[in-house]
Amino acid sequence: MLKKVSQAWKFCASSPSMPKWLLWGAVNLVIAGYMTYGLVAPASSMKSAWLPGETTHGHYQIELDCNACHDPASASDGADASDVMQDACIRCHGQQLKDSNDTHPAKKFNDPTNAARLAILDAQDCLTCHREHVPEQTLTMGLTVPQDYCWHCHQEVAESRPSHAGMAYDSCATAGCHNYHDNRAIYEKYLDNHFGEPDFLELASVMPREPHAYWRGQKDAAPLDLTGADGPQEAMADRKLMADWEETAHAAAGVNCSGCHGPSNDISEWTNTVALSTCQQCHESEAETFLQGKHGMRLAAGMSPMTPQQARLPMHVGAHHRELTCSACHDGHRFDTKYAAAEACLKCHADDHSMAYVDSSHAQLWLNELDGSGEVGSGVSCATCHMPRVDVDGVVHVQHDQSSNLRPNEKMAREVCTQCHGLEYSLSSLADSSAKQHCYSQAPEERTESVQMAHDWFVEQEAKRARRQSKRTKSDSSVSNQAGDGSE
Repeated sequence: MLKKVSQAWKFCASSPSMPKWLLWGAVNLVIAGYMTYGLVAPASSMKSAWLPGETTHGHYQIELDCNACHDPASASDGADASDVMQDACIRCHGQQLKDSNDTHPAKKFNDPTNAARLAILDAQDCLTCHREHVPEQTLTMGLTVPQDYCWHCHQEVAESRPSHAGMAYDSCATAGCHNYHDNRAIYEKYLDNHFGEPDFLELASVMPREPHAYWRGQKDAAPLDLTGADGPQEAMADRKLMADWEETAHAAAGVNCSGCHGPSNDISEWTNTVALSTCQQCHESEAETFLQGKHGMRLAAGMSPMTPQQARLPMHVGAHHRELTCSACHDGHRFDTKYAAAEACLKCHADDHSMAYVDSSHAQLWLNELDGSGEVGSGVSCATCHMPRVDVDGVVHVQHDQSSNLRPNEKMAREVCTQCHGLEYSLSSLADSSAKQHCYSQAPEERTESVQMAHDWFVEQEAKRARRQSKRTKSDSSVSNQAGDGSE
């Protein structure tokens, strides 16, 4: 836009009949009109001029949809700027905080005893730590507070826990021990329960996927073949496409062409483009979690699909214009989950971590499973780690929010690593900053002591209880003896 204004200025300036004041007025009017339209226009590149600064790695995909965070109409407590932002954070991340059993919930700091701590760090407000558009202050996970923020409340921990004496002020999270919001994988009892585990578990395997809910409900449905396909003739003329469909779980479950391409199975309204909402009719949990991750968050905000070209990580140039919808990974009419688990990822991702996967020990395990030389569930694909299988009310689902396990790493330890490795090995690997580069295919260079420390603490507590019990026993025995002496 500025380039066009500059060209127009040069053209008009070269005209001797154009008054300079009129020229300046016209240019200013064009700029004002452009900026005003950009302010009220739908989410688009036009809004980039209004960005006060770069957004964080987790939110940049939706930075041009200002109302995703700044919509007063969506606020629950009026139109105050901080309330609007707080409400926006909770709308997207509230369920994650509930699921994680957040150890630092805002309500915890309503206690008057925490008033002095709130004066240092207002832990009731998300914006205290997570502030957008300030890249010069932004650390990992969008933190905009100094790395010593834990220390302000826990500076006396060395007195109650001698094992923590001498530890660096910023080592709470970086050592693979603590996580501000989600400590499900690293609280003391969990660590102690996994004490003494070997680096490689004897039964190293991921949970088997459950038959899909639609398949379970349609187990008596007759499978379909090419003779029963109900697509229009021009669509069915593609023999390869139809052969692919015939081999899918869709055809086996009785899902015909019109089930995806015709709204409400109506072939008269045929569409070649299958919307996510259509997939969601049967794959509800997959679609819901997909919209929560970086691949689908633009669609959740009502924007166009994400493309690799918009990513901040290195991507293959040839994939720049691919739109990240369901079919980006579940390619064509095959919907091959094995292809989607690794090969589809590597079609786009070109960062060091992704490229190292091909030559890693994890990739070899995956190839062994594919060719039948390895046990089912023993392979480690990209999806094994970044889209783990989770048990929800007794049913195993594939978590399609691929960003939920990127950071903090401790979440990956619980849901992913400990399926095959001991907890101490897992936390040590995730705390090793160099391990990511070789795709965690080598043993960690250093070992974290958190599991050993937790075990030692419980041993110490048990010893204290034993000593107290021994003193009580001796005291009771002494009292009993004295009573016996008195009776004689």
